[in-house]
Amino acid sequence: MRFLSRKTGVAAAMLGISALALSACGAAPEDSDKAAGNSDYIGCIVSDSGGFDDQSFNESSHRGLMAAADDIGFKPREAESKSNSDFATNLTGMMNAGCNLTVTVGFLLGDATAQAAAANPEKHFAIVDFQYEKPIENVKPIIYDTAQAAFLAGYAAAAASETGTVATFGGVKIPTVTIFMDGFADGVAKFNEDKGENVKLLGWDKKKQDGTFTGDFEKQDKGKQVTKNFIDNGADVVMPVAGPVGKGAGAAVVDANKGGKDVKLIWVDSDGYETAPDYKAVMLTSVVKTMDKAVEEVIVTDADGNFDATPYVGTLENEGVALAPFHDFDSKISDETKSELDALKASIISGDLKVESKASPK
Repeated sequence: MRFLSRKTGVAAAMLGISALALSACGAAPEDSDKAAGNSDYIGCIVSDSGGFDDQSFNESSHRGLMAAADDIGFKPREAESKSNSDFATNLTGMMNAGCNLTVTVGFLLGDATAQAAAANPEKHFAIVDFQYEKPIENVKPIIYDTAQAAFLAGYAAAAASETGTVATFGGVKIPTVTIFMDGFADGVAKFNEDKGENVKLLGWDKKKQDGTFTGDFEKQDKGKQVTKNFIDNGADVVMPVAGPVGKGAGAAVVDANKGGKDVKLIWVDSDGYETAPDYKAVMLTSVVKTMDKAVEEVIVTDADGNFDATPYVGTLENEGVALAPFHDFDSKISDETKSELDALKASIISGDLKVESKASPK
């Protein structure tokens, strides 16, 4: 019984979810009902098509905006994109609303953010999960070396597997997705190397940079079917890297367990035990990016007149990325595995263990 004999705990603190007040696409966004203050500062945010209730990176970034609003006392403005075609329109709405700094969420907003920044050089922007090859002086990238924490998740998944098969899949094949899958694959490989085992990984071949993708971040039925296929092929730990599509994966895992299987889920971006409670009973752990804290810090710094376009890079060392607690599974994870994961984390931070992905921040 491998699952009863191994695993680890690395904490990741998560803030509570703030209420959302969504503005209509295409128009200047309405004031949020949340903050009340006399500040002339206006902090804003534009989501990608996953929306602010994605239980993932949009929601976490939105929490950062709301926390900054509480810190400073301004009224935040927000626009939720329903599709990629909304990006430019929503950014125009933010400029019309007089936003001092606008946070855009996700790799897919890279082009639209660059265009808005060029058209509005007096305005400041921050973009989550995107780094430009040539820096833009009024855009601050907020990026993460997610492979580091995903490595720990892959090792933990291999240690937890009873069937000797684990799986991962993505929404869209973009760097901010494949970086998770690369780290996860390397963690599984490290477990096999250290333990002399042969846990199989479905859904991603790091060497070929090829694997399973649903093609979007919206259609949960695709995530459910992909996960069911993995389970049918023996996987008993699954990590979706697909925003709201991960909810479909969670539903498939819950259904499988109702049918007598013992399958576990690994969430990404936020601590899914806290942010996706429908699946907490099957949530082994999560690969966390503390986007809320980074967004909050960037906005507060800008409001203080200290905007800096130097990229923020989240790592294990600065706690920008982390492996979430095991929560309900903690007692089923052995002290041996927990110690191994702690040692691996320390080795990554010290540089003795290199975790590399083609998608890692440069």
